Amino acid sequence: MNRIVVSDTGPLIALARAEQLDLLHRLYGGVRVPPAVHAELAIHSGYPGASSLARAFDAGWIAEQPLSDRALATRLRSLLDAGEAEAIALASRPDTRFLLIDESRGRRVARAHGIPVVGVAGMLMVAKSRGMLPAVGPVLEAMSRAGCFLSPRLVSEVLARAGE
Repeated sequence: MNRIVVSDTGPLIALARAEQLDLLHRLYGGVRVPPAVHAELAIHSGYPGASSLARAFDAGWIAEQPLSDRALATRLRSLLDAGEAEAIALASRPDTRFLLIDESRGRRVARAHGIPVVGVAGMLMVAKSRGMLPAVGPVLEAMSRAGCFLSPRLVSEVLARAGE
């Protein structure tokens, strides 16, 4: 079975703004997003990173996928925003490898539904371990400069784990 990676909005924007979106493609081949995430990405907005996201959609390695469990997404909307709720609902499929999500409440809800989760920091560490990225620190700095919030504690933990 070909397993898919599903992503929430935040990680895609962070990677695009840091000019590291291609790491997802090189690591996992393709990424699927639900309709709400596709809309939240605002790929034709002119926002930083939007053109990289538009190119990835045009190339087909990031693609919108309709929900098969809309009822789950509706139930999750009482806890999460639309993108997170739909991303979890899409990732609840048995062919999902993992859900790429950084928001802590969304991660907890996904895990409660038995969905494996990975954050951007974890993905960057995998890229470094596979020789696709020389260091994690400069990417985290680029994400921060691009307006992505990274907790100092998370950055310290990731850099320690990465040996940087």
